[in-house]
Amino acid sequence: MRPQGKTLSDNDIDRMVDRTVLITGATDGLGRDLAVRLGAAGARLILHGRNPDRAAAVAAEVSAASGHVPLIILADLSRLAEVDRLADEIIARTSRLDVLVNNAGTGGRPDGRRELSADGNELLWAVNHLAPYRLTRRLLPLLRTSAPARVVNVASAGQQEIDLDDPTPEHDYDVYTAYCRAKLAMIMATIEYAEELDGTGVTVNALHPATLMATTMVLESGVTPISTVAEGTDATLRLICDPGLSRMTGRYFNGTRQSRPHAQADDPKARRRLLEISDTAVISAVGR
Repeated sequence: MRPQGKTLSDNDIDRMVDRTVLITGATDGLGRDLAVRLGAAGARLILHGRNPDRAAAVAAEVSAASGHVPLIILADLSRLAEVDRLADEIIARTSRLDVLVNNAGTGGRPDGRRELSADGNELLWAVNHLAPYRLTRRLLPLLRTSAPARVVNVASAGQQEIDLDDPTPEHDYDVYTAYCRAKLAMIMATIEYAEELDGTGVTVNALHPATLMATTMVLESGVTPISTVAEGTDATLRLICDPGLSRMTGRYFNGTRQSRPHAQADDPKARRRLLEISDTAVISAVGR
């Protein structure tokens, strides 16, 4: 079970009235539950998904809870050009963004085989790291003009050291190791973005919401869930809403408690090298 810390009050969630919140991966599991909770609190929602039927279903659920129809944008985040299209559409359709929740992710193929994205990147690295890294970069101007604003990255307690000379090796591939490396990369990028944005009013934090929540990804893997989706939602909402965290940035949380990520995340040279690798992958895919 996740560690317990400060809980979120209804008054904290009510602060989200008329705040614009983008949630990626909003059509299932944690993302869907966040959308319903925030919609019911009066937030203006921009919801990303891949599947149009699931997107329509979550839109109906949010509307029933809130009386408002969220903006739904479909995109395949394994393609960096699609990440850019998502960002372009958001920039064109809203003048502010108070919260970005990078929640979309993948656990890989059910058979555990290595798979490449259309851009030629290892799939878990593409979806779990490169996509949120690029989306955050593209939306930074909007977040800055909306400050105070928050970026919340849904990472994992599962983290393994990245070989920065070969971050997504082909040989001896293990899907769980690939997942853990991508999630550590997300946390390392979180810290770098937080340093870049220091003093702008935009905070960037990452969290492990809860252990083995009862999501589709966990259930399809055949693993017995340990936590409920509601537990993960509560922890994530705290980073989104808690006024006591308004100046907290560059941190990693395990549930509702601040925690220490893998030691590689504390290495500034490793973080900068990771960003160089990430920028090279982005430029290769989209040319800028």
